[in-house]
Amino acid sequence: ALKRRKPVPKCSECSDLPELSICERIVGEKSWLSLLLQLRDTYSKSGIACLTGEEMGNFIQNLDLIESEDREADPCWQVKWHLGKLIKKMMSRSYEEKMSAVNADRALTLSHTDGQPPRSPVNRIAAHLTGNSNRRNSLSPRNSLPRRGNGQKINNWESSRKGHSFLYNVELRNGELVIPQTGFYYIYSQTYFRFRENENEDSDLLEQVRNPKQLVQYVYKLTNYPEPILLMKSARTSCWSKKAEYGLYSIYQGGVFQLKREDRIFVSVSNSDIVDMDKEASFFGAFMIA
Repeated sequence: ALKRRKPVPKCSECSDLPELSICERIVGEKSWLSLLLQLRDTYSKSGIACLTGEEMGNFIQNLDLIESEDREADPCWQVKWHLGKLIKKMMSRSYEEKMSAVNADRALTLSHTDGQPPRSPVNRIAAHLTGNSNRRNSLSPRNSLPRRGNGQKINNWESSRKGHSFLYNVELRNGELVIPQTGFYYIYSQTYFRFRENENEDSDLLEQVRNPKQLVQYVYKLTNYPEPILLMKSARTSCWSKKAEYGLYSIYQGGVFQLKREDRIFVSVSNSDIVDMDKEASFFGAFMIA
């Protein structure tokens, strides 16, 4: 008669394993090492089977609709769930990158359709004007400022690349720099004053004190506004030693201003009769910074 085999004891820890033979081997002759190797192979194969047993496309599409307590206890479902979350995250990131590129192209296209030229590197815009040694022709007649303004405008600057003067993408018109492009500009100017006392003056008066001079330099902007707009002004009252042959003074000022296309800037001075238009000492310029 056939001997009845003893029933295999149930193993509560192994109830979730894919094959019952594993529990049998726990009480059998197989070593723990063999058991661990078999567990590794078993779960590796079952993980791959999870991905091939059901169409992943449908699973990912319905990922948020199929969550339940029963499925959370299923190892195969957990593999699919984590993989689905990873795939959706990667797809979302790829979509955002593509949309950013599309929006950038669309903004560039709209700027073209609005009549705005495509952005290109800003052209070099700069000017440096130096004094003209022919002082008589450099200063405009007194009180000849356009509309209203103080001082006497310096009309003729040297701009023909002689010495240090130059013009880059800027026009000089009647002593005024014409701004070609809206932006922020650094404007600067220096005026050199040279004064010599009249030898016919009373010698007793000369020995006491030199006549003080009020020296003022103005930088104006011309727009469509009826009057010129004062941008900068620098002034000083100067006197010098009675033993000095000349009184020599210079006034410098500079600043950043927002200018619009077709604005014009110019320099005017007080006491134009003592202005020395030496090219290294009297100058005027501007350049675009942004």
